[in-house]
Amino acid sequence: MQEAPPVVLTIAGFDPSSGAGVTADIKTVAAHGCYAISAITAFTVQSTGGVRRLVPTDPQVLGSTLDELLLDGKVSAVHIGMLGSGKVAQRLADFLQTARLKNVVLDPVLRSSSGTELLDKAGLEVLTERLLLLSDVFTPNVDEAAALTGMEAKNPAQMEAAAGRLHEMGAKAVIVTGGHLDPPVDVLSVKGEPVQTYAGERVDSPNTHGTGCAFATAIACQLALGKPLRMAVGLAKAYVSDAIKNSY
Repeated sequence: MQEAPPVVLTIAGFDPSSGAGVTADIKTVAAHGCYAISAITAFTVQSTGGVRRLVPTDPQVLGSTLDELLLDGKVSAVHIGMLGSGKVAQRLADFLQTARLKNVVLDPVLRSSSGTELLDKAGLEVLTERLLLLSDVFTPNVDEAAALTGMEAKNPAQMEAAAGRLHEMGAKAVIVTGGHLDPPVDVLSVKGEPVQTYAGERVDSPNTHGTGCAFATAIACQLALGKPLRMAVGLAKAYVSDAIKNSY
C-alpha cells in the first residue's frame, strides 16, 4: 500500500489569480509531494497586477473550519499567510494555542507589492503579541522586518540585528528574506545558534508575485517531510528560484 503523504495546512487569503494565497500554496504543497488542506482568512479582489479590495472571513467560520480539519487527520506542518483583520488573527491564535501543532511557519503579510494594506492595527498587535510566540518559524522580508522592529534591514548585518530583535519579541527561528536586495540574500537566525546566510542569484523576471508565500509554504513542506530547518530553508530557496525562472 502506498504511504500517505504528509498533510500541510495553509491558512491564508484567497487570490483569484492564483499567484499568491491558498490556491498558490496548494500548488506548492502538491509540487513537494505533500497533501494540502486550507482555511481562507480573507477574500480579495485582485489580479497579478495588484490588490483592489480585501474582505476578511467571518472569524467563527474560520475557527469552525480549522476545528473540523483537525478532526480529519494528522497535520504535519502549517503555513500562515495573510490574516486580513485583528478578529481573524485573534481566532487563529486561539486555535493554535489549543491545537499545539508542529512546524508552524508564519509569513507576516503586511501589505501587497502594489501597496495595499493587508493587515489592520489590531491584527498587527495579535501577530506580534500572540502569533509570533505560537509559531516555530517566522519569515519576514526585509521591509516587514524593518516595519516590525523599527530597524533597517538592508544588508546581512542589519538583517541579523533585526532577527535578534524579533527573538527578543518571542520568535524562535527567523528567516529575513532579501530577494529584492542586490545581491539577493536570506538570513536564518535560530535563537542560541550561529546565524546562517543563503546567497542567491538575481533572476531577471517580472513574475515575482507570491514568491514570499511560495517560500514559506515550501519550508513548511520540507519540515513536514522531515528535513531539518537549515536544509529546509536551502531547499525552499532553490524551489522559489526555479519557480521564478520557469514562471508563467
